Parts: sequence; C-alpha cells; structure tokens
Amino acid sequence: MKKALSIAGSDCSGGAGIQADIKTFSAHGVFGMTVITSVVAENTFRVTDYQDIRPDIIQKQINDVFEDIPPDAVKIGMLSCRETMLAVADKLKEWKPLNVVIDPVMYAKNGCALMEMSAINTLISDVLPLAEVITPNIPEAEKISEMTIKSQEDMKKAARQIHALGCRNVIIKGGHMEGDATDILFDGDNFFEFQGQRIDTKHTHGTGCTFSSAITSNLALGFSIQKAVENAKAYINTAIIHAPKIGKGNGPVHHFYKMYKSYFKGEEND
Repeated sequence: MKKALSIAGSDCSGGAGIQADIKTFSAHGVFGMTVITSVVAENTFRVTDYQDIRPDIIQKQINDVFEDIPPDAVKIGMLSCRETMLAVADKLKEWKPLNVVIDPVMYAKNGCALMEMSAINTLISDVLPLAEVITPNIPEAEKISEMTIKSQEDMKKAARQIHALGCRNVIIKGGHMEGDATDILFDGDNFFEFQGQRIDTKHTHGTGCTFSSAITSNLALGFSIQKAVENAKAYINTAIIHAPKIGKGNGPVHHFYKMYKSYFKGEEND
C-alpha cells in the first residue's frame, strides 16, 4: 500500500488542513500519516485563533514517521512562522523524501491570515527549493512572485518566476480569476492548462488543501505530475459539486462522494 504524509495545521471543523488531507489520502486508497504544525480553532466562517506546535515536537513527529513508515509522497500545508518552516526544511533535507507537494497556505477561505507575512522570505529561501510541485492560488502566487496577476498570461509569467526560486513544478490555481477556473502547470519547459467549469457554490472550505493532497496521493500512486494534476482536478471538482452543504459559512467539500455513492447507491448523497 502506498503511503503519504501531511505536514500541516489542523482544522477542528474537519474541512481543511490535516483533516482534509487524511480524508483525501483515504479516498485515493493511500495510507495517510500526519505531522501537526499548528492547532487551529476555526469553523466555516471564522478562524478564532491558532497555536503553533514547538519546533522540536514537529521534528520528532517527522523522525518517528520516516524511521518507521517512509512515505511515498509528502504534502506540506500550513507553516505559520519562520521557526516552523526551518524545522520542517531541516528534516526534509535530512530524510530527502520524493514527491514533496507544497501548498503555501497564507489565508483561510474567510480571509484570516494563517502565515506571518514576515515569514514569506523564509518560505521562499528555505522551503520552496525542496518542492517537487508548489500549488499557490493567485493571491499566494502574487505574494511569492511579487507581481500582480490579472490574466492567464500573468499566471504564466508568475509561474516562471516562482519556478526560478528552485521548485521543479509550479501550478497556479485559477479559482480567483473570472470565468472558467483554469489552473496552469509549468514544469520548467512547458505550460499545461487544466480547465474546469466554475461551480456556483459557497461550499469551498478546504479546496486548496484537498487539491494539493489529491496531487500528493496521485504522485504516491506513481502518476506523472501532469496526470496527477489532471486526476486531482477531476477529484476536487466532484467533491465541490457534491458538497454536503453544511456550516454557516463556506462549507466543506465531499471528500468521499464516489465511495458513498458506491456503498449507498447515491440515494443519500445527491
């Protein structure tokens, strides 16, 4: 059985972060493991507060996973501060895992900050060069590339600039653009576009976490980066379309829709 590790923050409401990653790994038939970096008090409409885990505890979690069940792919999510970033980067350099997917989580869906803006330089210098693929949305890509993105051509330009920082593949998500939600992948030589119909819904809590962990799952399963992104795009679209419509704000997506449909014939999930 293939294994995947998520190094990220938690979400007590279950729609994003570590909880979304575990659900996504499981939906892909991949054994999921976790390293908690922050405990976040949040729900579908607000982030109340978060507490970072001590860097030495983060590193001990990573050591215990790698010395016993080495993952086939690693997803990195919320790294809120410089100390957390350096702790994670040091261990990735030590254990040298394959298929590192970085989702540079800067904001929750409701706009609350989940990364200290003063730590972005550390993210760029110490974490991004370790990535097989990085998956920023447009606001995150703007912060990293230090440019404004208003078009697909801007997305491609930003992808080139982010790629030059050392990561091997860059996918900029187009959910913040008008029109269809087109994601753009740059592998250092070529661009690939992944088009998706825009879904009229507010239930998108945890979509970035889910998309990146779906890519991680597919890389763990042996798919190429292009096929991994294609598969992940299809998975997240299905999860959004069949969101359970719970919560007072931006509700979570349905990570197990296809499994539930198979088990229960879809009668309770349409």
